[in-house]
Amino acid sequence: MIVFDLLCGDGHRFEGWFGSAADFSVQRERQQLACPSCGSSRVERVPSASRVNLGAQEPKPATLPAKHTPDMEGKDPFAIAQMLYSRMLDELLTRTEDVGKDFPAEARKIFYQEAPARGIRGEASAEEHEALLDEGIPVARLPLPPGRLN
Repeated sequence: MIVFDLLCGDGHRFEGWFGSAADFSVQRERQQLACPSCGSSRVERVPSASRVNLGAQEPKPATLPAKHTPDMEGKDPFAIAQMLYSRMLDELLTRTEDVGKDFPAEARKIFYQEAPARGIRGEASAEEHEALLDEGIPVARLPLPPGRLN
């Protein structure tokens, strides 16, 4: 799967998950994409910056798998992407605290230094997410596959 940041003709930003870039192009050409906020089918792909805030931890050197490791040998790029995404989720779930529906309030407390700096995850509505971004609080939406909540 590939995740693209999308923007409708009315300026609403949202995410779309696709099997490939070609799948996005085909769905866009057929006007099968629609903004979840207003229903507009005028949808464009916009640049995205991936960032996961894990709190104030000491930076560690990146340890990406070697270009040709046995677990990647003979696999197609989609399978490799799934494996890497799964590893990233494991790290994220291990290194963050689940604050559930208190996420917006807790993110604000951390940002405004009213609570200890740490990596958190939880739930926020689209409106709450936008409000956090409008305040300059760095948050990212990361949909989890079923069964990956802990």
